[in-house]
Amino acid sequence: MESRTLKISPPAISSVNRNIASTMAPPVTVDLLDYNQRMSSQSSSLTSRSGFSQKRWHAAILRHLSRMLIMLFSLGAGLVNATAQSHISAYVTNLSGTVSVIDTTNNTVAATIAVGIFPSGVAVTPDGARIYVTNILNSISVIDAASNSVVVTIPSGQLPTGIAITPDGSRAYVVNQFVTNQGNNTVSVIDTSTNAIVATISVGLGPSQIAITPDGTRAYVPNQQDSFISVIDTATNTVVTANPATGTAGIAITPNGTQAYVTSPGAGTVSAIDTASNTVVATISLGTNQNPFGVAITPDGTRAYVTISFPNNFVSVIDTATNTVVANIPVGLAPNGIAITPDGSRAYVTDEGSDTVSVIDTAANSVVASIAVGVSPVAVAITPVPRTPTDKEQCKRRGYLKFGPPAGPFKNQGQCVSYVEHH
Repeated sequence: MESRTLKISPPAISSVNRNIASTMAPPVTVDLLDYNQRMSSQSSSLTSRSGFSQKRWHAAILRHLSRMLIMLFSLGAGLVNATAQSHISAYVTNLSGTVSVIDTTNNTVAATIAVGIFPSGVAVTPDGARIYVTNILNSISVIDAASNSVVVTIPSGQLPTGIAITPDGSRAYVVNQFVTNQGNNTVSVIDTSTNAIVATISVGLGPSQIAITPDGTRAYVPNQQDSFISVIDTATNTVVTANPATGTAGIAITPNGTQAYVTSPGAGTVSAIDTASNTVVATISLGTNQNPFGVAITPDGTRAYVTISFPNNFVSVIDTATNTVVANIPVGLAPNGIAITPDGSRAYVTDEGSDTVSVIDTAANSVVASIAVGVSPVAVAITPVPRTPTDKEQCKRRGYLKFGPPAGPFKNQGQCVSYVEHH
């Protein structure tokens, strides 16, 4: 009996995923017998026993093969989509006047972009299409992520430093830092659709950084000279409260929006602030002679990573459940900014004194790579990946906390489950 073998391989995908494809979707072998001979010899018996005709038998085989092909093409499409999402970039501002673009898949510098004078803060829009860079000498560069080129330059207030973008991507909030009471001491609000400043908000003395809550309703601005935090209502663009905190500098808000972590270089502490009451609920001591500045929180909200600058040069890891330091990780000289990848597996730290970026494996809490960038890197921002729950199991065991826009943030497991049920 003649046998023919048809090899059905997965659809063409990028070379990056060939190994994945060979593991997850090996070629499917289908033995196609000479059905004319087989059916001629067995037609009468099949028909009598099961009522199947030769025509219906062939139709069944074709339906089976069609289903297999659809599954394989779906798998290939999924792998291509996964490949596209895996290309996450880290954008690093260098005081020398450039932005280094790091490909986080291989930790190499993929591009270097000239921007304004003394670039400082950096933020990426939620869709990853635009990068906003504050240049200390009074401008903001807007970079197109597809071409890695500056497409707009926006005049700004005096000494723009920190920047944050709302979860819906519609506005960028820029801190204008001036350390005397003669300066601006303001936050500029930029409409990202027109790249025009639409509001200016007075804050305290020496504002430095800024963070926006996951629901986009509040912006928190530490003021270094006044030692308090201005809380802005983003609906009205007015300061609604001022929260005392000693020597404030860097700030990050937990993914569920319930707490803000604020670094205090002068005091060597990190303050945990309850965003519902806007009160300090914990003060975490980092030890003597510590100079904490940058802070970033893992997507699951369980840990805060804090840069400790010269002379100690390490990153402290805080367990947010207990608000205690659980690890200290040596990095390069004068670590400053820090950002964590969307999957939480890596933290990228700018080493201003080493002209490098240290890459931390957050599972092992150890440095796994050191990347040479421009002169005096200060801030870093990473391409966000929209995360939505697709299964109720992902909502369990506090899993709902890791989901932000467009689906979240969720206040509890029930909200997360409801989203899955209706999408």
